[in-house]
Amino acid sequence: EQLYDAGCEIILGNLYHLYLQPGIEVIKKAGGLHKFMNWTRTILTDSGGFQVFSLSKIRKIIDSGVEFKSIIDGSTHFFTPENVIKMQHQIGSDIIMVLDECIPFNEDYNYTLSAAKRTLQWAEISLKVKNKIYSNGGARIFGIVQGGFIKDIRKFCAKSISEMDFDGIAVGGLSVGEKREQTIDILNYTVGFLDNKKPLYFMGLGDPIGVIEAIRSGVDMFDCVMPTRISRNGSAFTSEGRINIKNKKYTYDFSPLDEKCNCYTCKNYTRSYLKHLFKSKEILSSILLTVHNLYFI
Repeated sequence: EQLYDAGCEIILGNLYHLYLQPGIEVIKKAGGLHKFMNWTRTILTDSGGFQVFSLSKIRKIIDSGVEFKSIIDGSTHFFTPENVIKMQHQIGSDIIMVLDECIPFNEDYNYTLSAAKRTLQWAEISLKVKNKIYSNGGARIFGIVQGGFIKDIRKFCAKSISEMDFDGIAVGGLSVGEKREQTIDILNYTVGFLDNKKPLYFMGLGDPIGVIEAIRSGVDMFDCVMPTRISRNGSAFTSEGRINIKNKKYTYDFSPLDEKCNCYTCKNYTRSYLKHLFKSKEILSSILLTVHNLYFI
């Protein structure tokens, strides 16, 4: 209810984490992800590609997919473009993402090109699998543009994805350690080769200034852990900039986090009380800040 009140229309679920815990079978037996988490609005699930490829020491990439070890028990698993689409179907996702290869910042030309070609190959396979499973339409599927920070490879990947029959297009491989100017430069360059009639999704962007800049570039959708992650550390977005509610100066501050905000937290609680919750290590502290940060974004 708090998320509904905050205006959230869509929630993202990460297939990598859902696959490892609680597991696809548990979610299937619960009646799908909507029923399992009691969410009646749209659910988007990503392929888990970013998480898998960030595990550089415990994964192996081949053209048919990626082998990786569980961070929970060390067991070995294998994601393919086919099985990630099938699993997203099994848990009842509304918007599904293809498996892609997200490469590190400043990767060399040859590997960047190889990874982009692999991403395109997986995109074609994913689209065929999706169309076979959802013969009557069903869930929407997004292709993902990769290509690192090398413009001719970005162009090649963007044009190729645009030519495929995806319902939407995502820009991946950004916000991986580069400077903001580089992010916006590559984003603006990439957008020029995309089908502007399809929804555009920037993967991994969630700070207020970055969101505004990306909207100016034509982006429609975003996802990021930032609003919730910083909440756990006591940080809050406000119209006057980011603050840390654990700061001593808020001990006697009986104003809301943001006078201009109409979220549940700002309507009901003061900075002083929120600071008290964090000092007392109450779990409610990060919940209330999460509600505010999501509403603010």
